[in-house]
Amino acid sequence: MKDRIYVCHTFYHVYITFLKELALPKEQQGGATVVLSLMSNNFAGLKDRLEKTGYFEGVYEYDEKRPEFFPELMEYKKDRGNIAANMLQRIKFTKKFAQCQAQFVPVDFKEYKDIYVFCDSDPVGVYLNQNKIYYHALEDGLDCLKTLDSARVTNRGHFGMKAWFAKHNLIHIENGYSQYCIDMEVNDRSVLKYDYHKYKEVPRRPLYERLTAEDKELLLRAFVENKTEIEERIAEANASGRETVLILTDPLCDLDTRRRIMDDQLEMFGKDAKGQETLVFIKPHPRDLLDYKNLFPQCPQFASTVPMELLNFFAGIQFNRVVSVYTELAAIDFAEEKIRLGHDFMDKYEPKTKHRYDDMI
Repeated sequence: MKDRIYVCHTFYHVYITFLKELALPKEQQGGATVVLSLMSNNFAGLKDRLEKTGYFEGVYEYDEKRPEFFPELMEYKKDRGNIAANMLQRIKFTKKFAQCQAQFVPVDFKEYKDIYVFCDSDPVGVYLNQNKIYYHALEDGLDCLKTLDSARVTNRGHFGMKAWFAKHNLIHIENGYSQYCIDMEVNDRSVLKYDYHKYKEVPRRPLYERLTAEDKELLLRAFVENKTEIEERIAEANASGRETVLILTDPLCDLDTRRRIMDDQLEMFGKDAKGQETLVFIKPHPRDLLDYKNLFPQCPQFASTVPMELLNFFAGIQFNRVVSVYTELAAIDFAEEKIRLGHDFMDKYEPKTKHRYDDMI
């Protein structure tokens, strides 16, 4: 029986995987396997870099498929006009979807003592439950349930009944509600509007505060393809003589709206309190496909593939302000001021129902 396996869908997930492993006693490290799901990211050479570190026992890519990939599943997604008929269809869909997914799963999960899954709302969660394989879930992003409790939003209406069906493995509901999910790690239970007995608080800050210089160098080797370029961006900021702002993008709306969001952010933060121009840097989200380099050439840019938390490990980095729309900023230590714009800002760009998720529950 092998020790641990982590199913990751984003660069952030791999970063947290490192933090969890590096927090273990030395004699327990090195035995974990990492699975990189290609459903949301291509990971831009991360598999090779992880293998070169030699830190993990194995690194696999998983060509995880969404339901739309299987035409035979679409029949089960049709509205049958009443909840009883729809639940029967959903039960059939859940079973069939797990069967369809099996051919793409790159490992035998039953060989592992502990399975950790980031974002078990994705197909791997259905697969594990239907195959009666116990696993631990982890929050998709830092305090992400504060912004979107996806289990309750996507299952609004008769949630208690649906949760009962998930508890008995007839359907699948993410974030701890399904039968074979043992528990779900969250950073901070106090920020959650809807708590649940399976939620297990594992604060992230102590995990990265305990990192040694050797640990940080390992992380930089794994994630940073061009360390020199980042160091040049930091030197550029320090030498500018201007206030510096870092804008973290989110994969929001369509590309045209996303460009308008950046235009407005540059208008908001492009000058300091004295009216002098600031130097604005952009750190795109890995799933943000807007071409910021060509659209905003005046703004130096960090690589989208580097988790923002890793910028903490570069010497001399300091910004006057770091700005995001929804990205949580608690893990950032290199800014004098951290600004999260949130719902009030997004109300200008799309209907409230598309981001004020709590109002839908």
